[in-house]
Amino acid sequence: MFSLIRPALFSLDAERAHGLTIDALAAWARIGTPFAAPPPDPNLRSTVAGLDFASPLGLAAGVDKNGAAITGWFGLGFGSVEIGTLTPLAQPGNPRPRIFRLVEDLAVINRLGFNNGGIAAALPRVIAAKRRGMLGINIGANKDTADRIADYRTGVARAAPVADYVTINISSPNTPGLRDLQHGTALGDLLAAADQARTLPGGQTPLFLKIAPDLDSLAIDDIARAAVEHRIDALIVANTTIKRPPSLQSRHAGETGGLSGAPLAALARIRLSDVRGATGGQIPLISVGGIDSGAEAYARIRAGASLVQLYTALVYQGPGLARRINRDLASLLRRDGFARLADAVGAK
Repeated sequence: MFSLIRPALFSLDAERAHGLTIDALAAWARIGTPFAAPPPDPNLRSTVAGLDFASPLGLAAGVDKNGAAITGWFGLGFGSVEIGTLTPLAQPGNPRPRIFRLVEDLAVINRLGFNNGGIAAALPRVIAAKRRGMLGINIGANKDTADRIADYRTGVARAAPVADYVTINISSPNTPGLRDLQHGTALGDLLAAADQARTLPGGQTPLFLKIAPDLDSLAIDDIARAAVEHRIDALIVANTTIKRPPSLQSRHAGETGGLSGAPLAALARIRLSDVRGATGGQIPLISVGGIDSGAEAYARIRAGASLVQLYTALVYQGPGLARRINRDLASLLRRDGFARLADAVGAK
């Protein structure tokens, strides 16, 4: 059915089409998600940061910034859904147009700039959602804040009581200066504040850190040390890239913003390997960037990812993608004699 709908969606502005998709999923959830994807094969189950994931496949942050269709996303077959990025205060983001489809390249460039309705508005939707998996909240700082670390402290403190995990996003290229928090004393101060803020009367909510794919080896080593020191529970590798591979064919290739989709896959694989080497297997890794099939997801798992996430491939392949990846992953595990997903992690 998606092949019939896609031409109509692609005739619309990319951001408008995205909004209509969210609205449709939210409406589907309100009627009970009929024809929802079946539970994933039991051999896809794994435990990361003390959380039980029925499938390693997650929806990346940025798809549903405000958590408008959480129940619907789970109905498509995702083992986890990460909403956001959410900031302490609502903000409009960057001027439009700010999302560009690179159809010839199966890619997207966005320069949204953390557009969202604020974390306070999203939390009631999180609480009301019918979860069929793990729910993460991705948090960031407001563009015009005087104290970014205070914004992250606020975001973590508000998200921790209702999320299964909280992700610190310091890797977006679309908020000026944000990626500076990935380095030096600023990173240590941020992680210390976030670690303190995630503590609840009954324990601590797992804290994930999302990093950029454009880091050099020295920066990756620094992040690995800081993540271990401040008890980060998982690293998400990685966000969109500001680099532009020479293979890009679309007329939108020169647009400013973060590039995602198929052209990011090669860089994402390299960064996964780099971060695994730098952490020495001490922290679980979540691979993002260019994942568009069960085979690609399986390759990332064998290369050391405990979980995977996707976004852009949904634009081109539609809502049945999660179900197909779950089915193909289970088949690949059986083919190679792995009784459980954890046995395949890093087996390459």
